[in-house]
Amino acid sequence: MLTPSQIEQKLDRILLKVAKPGRYVGGEINITVKDWEKTSLRVALAFPDIYDIGVPNVGLKILYDQVNQREDALAERTYAPWHDMEAIMRSEGIPLYSLETFHPILDFDILGFTLPYETLFTNTLNMLDLAGIPIRSVERTMEHPLVIAGGHSTMNPEPMHAFIDAFAIGEGEEVIHDIIEVVQNFKAKMKEKTSDVFHLSSSMQREALLHELVKIPGIYIPRFYAVEYLDDGTLAEVSPLQPEAPKKVIKRMVAKLPPPPTRFIVPNIDVVHNRVSVEIMRGCTRGCRFCQAGMIVRPVRERSVQEVVAAAEAAILATGSEELALMSLSSSDYTNIVELVTAIGEKFGDRHLSFSLPSLRIESVSIDLMELLKDRRTGGFTLAPEAASERMRRIINKFIPDEDIIDTTRQIYARGWLTIKLYFMIGHPSETLEDVQAIADLCKRVLHEGRKVAGNRIKLNVGVSTFIPKPHTPFQWVACDTPEQIRSKQLLLRREMRDKNIKLTLTSVEDSLLEGWLTRGDRRTAEVIYTAWKNGAKFDAWNDQHHFDLWFAAFAEHGLEPDFYTYRQRRTDEIFPWDHISSAVRKEYLFQDFRQSLEGQIRVDCRQHCFACGILPTFSGVRRENPGDHWKCPEVKSPARKVTEQMAT
Repeated sequence: MLTPSQIEQKLDRILLKVAKPGRYVGGEINITVKDWEKTSLRVALAFPDIYDIGVPNVGLKILYDQVNQREDALAERTYAPWHDMEAIMRSEGIPLYSLETFHPILDFDILGFTLPYETLFTNTLNMLDLAGIPIRSVERTMEHPLVIAGGHSTMNPEPMHAFIDAFAIGEGEEVIHDIIEVVQNFKAKMKEKTSDVFHLSSSMQREALLHELVKIPGIYIPRFYAVEYLDDGTLAEVSPLQPEAPKKVIKRMVAKLPPPPTRFIVPNIDVVHNRVSVEIMRGCTRGCRFCQAGMIVRPVRERSVQEVVAAAEAAILATGSEELALMSLSSSDYTNIVELVTAIGEKFGDRHLSFSLPSLRIESVSIDLMELLKDRRTGGFTLAPEAASERMRRIINKFIPDEDIIDTTRQIYARGWLTIKLYFMIGHPSETLEDVQAIADLCKRVLHEGRKVAGNRIKLNVGVSTFIPKPHTPFQWVACDTPEQIRSKQLLLRREMRDKNIKLTLTSVEDSLLEGWLTRGDRRTAEVIYTAWKNGAKFDAWNDQHHFDLWFAAFAEHGLEPDFYTYRQRRTDEIFPWDHISSAVRKEYLFQDFRQSLEGQIRVDCRQHCFACGILPTFSGVRRENPGDHWKCPEVKSPARKVTEQMAT
C-alpha cells in the first residue's frame, strides 16, 4: 500500500490529465488536519458521489464537525472519483485516499458512508473496491476499517446488508461518539495480553467487535439476523441470531439539536450548493403520506432565533460566503419564522447577503414573510403543491384549496419575483388522467393570474417527479405506476404545457424504476446490486450514466422478478423487509393513515392534535436520559378534531 507522500507524488504527475483536478487535491479553507500519529482513532467519512455533490452534504458536515471536536479522534473526507480519475487511479495503483492527509482509506479505523438516497449503492461498492477493502462484510478482518453507513436510505438497510458491517439507524450526532468509544475500548483490549480477545484471530476479533457494537442503541448488524421467506417470495420472519441483537432496532434521536457546524469547508471548485446553510429545525408535523422524511425524522425540534443568527454570523465570517440558506423540511412552519427573517435582515443588512428558505409550504407562507423576503430574494420562489386536484391533495394529506394556491402565487408575482417553481408528483395512489390534467390546468391558471399583476415577463418552472412508495410511510402498501402509466401521464403533460413561459422538467421512467427496486428491496436485492456493479453500473443518480440493461440482466441472473418490488400491491398483513427497523412511528398508525387516505380523509398538523403515531412515548424514553433538556408533547387543541372532520367532508 502506498504511503501518503507516495500518493501525493503520483497525484502531482497525473492530475493535469483529469477534468476538475481541484476535486482531488484537498487543502481547502477550514479543513481540519490533526496529527495522525498522536490521534488514537481515525474516521474516514465518505460520500459516494463526486466532490461537487458531496461537499455540500449537510449530514457529512455534521459528522465531520462532531468527530473533530474530540481530542482523541480525527475525521477526514473522501468522495467518489469521476470515471477519468478512477481509470488513472487503477492503472497507477493509487488507492482511495483522504483529502486532508492523503492517507489510504485502509489506514483508518472506521469508514463511514453517508447514504441519503439509494442510487448511491453501486458507487459505495466501487469506493470499497478502490480502497482495497473486501466488498462483502464477512470477508473483512481487523486489518480493514469498520464499515458503517447511515442516512435516510438506510431505513431499509437490507439491499446493502452484505456490504456494510453496521448501520447507524437515525440521527448521527450522538451515535457516532458511541461507536468511536466502543472501537477505542476494543482496540485497547486487543493490546492487553490478559484480555479475552488478545489471542483471537483477526477475523474472530472483528466478530467480537461487532458483538460489542450491536449493544449500542440504534446499531443494526445484519449478520446477526436471519431472514426467512414464504413461498410467494414475501418475508415470513426476521429474527435475531444473537442475544445482544434487539428484535427491533429503534432509530436514534437527539433530544436537543447540538450547535450547528459553522466552519464550513470552502470548496476548491464550484459545487452544487456553494453557500452557508444553517439547520433551523428538524422534523415535520404535517403528515404528508408520501413523504418518508416527514415520517422518519419526527419529532420536531427547533433552534432558537438567537442560536440560528449566531451560527449564521459565525459561518459567514469563517467562509466569506454571500449566500445563506435556512434549512429544514418545512422552513415556513418554524414557529418564529418572521422574527428569524427579520433578525437576519437586521444583522446582515449592510452586507448584501442573499438568503433563501429552500422549503416553503403554501399554507404557511404569509404576506408578512413574503414582504420580508422580497428584498433578499435569490432566483425563484419555490412551492410544492405535490398534487393539483383537491381530491388528490386529500389522499396525500396535503390539502390546500386551489384558490389558496392561486392567491399565494399571485402575491409572490406581485412582490417582484419573476419566476415561481412548482413541484408536483404523478403516480399517487388512485390517480387518474384527470388528476394529471389538473396539473396542467393549475399551472396555466397560475401563469394567467400572474400575468395580470406582473406582465408577460413572468416564468413558471414546473418539476414533475414520479411517486415511489417509500418504507415507513402510509403508502408503503401501494404499488408503483407501471412504465406505461408513467409515459402516458408524462405525454399528457408535455402536450398540455407548451406555453413558452412554462419550463417543464420530468423524471425519467428508468430513474423511477431503479429507485423503486432499491428502496423497496430485500436481502436478495444485494446480489443484484453486486452483479450490476461488477458489470459496470456506477453513478446511477446521473441521467447520462444509466445502464439499465445491466440491472435487468442482474435480476435475471439471480432469478428475481423486478416487478415483484414495484408493481405489486402489498398484503395488509405483509411483513416488509424493513419492519425490524423502527422509525418509532407505529406500523399500525401508518396503516390506519393509509386506510384514511382511501376514504379521502385528512389529518391536521399534529401540532394541533396528537394522533398517537408512537413517536412521543419513544422520544420520552430518550428524554429521560437527558433531564436537562426541555421538550414536551405538542398541546392537544380540542377544536382540531372538528377541523379534521369538516375538511374531510
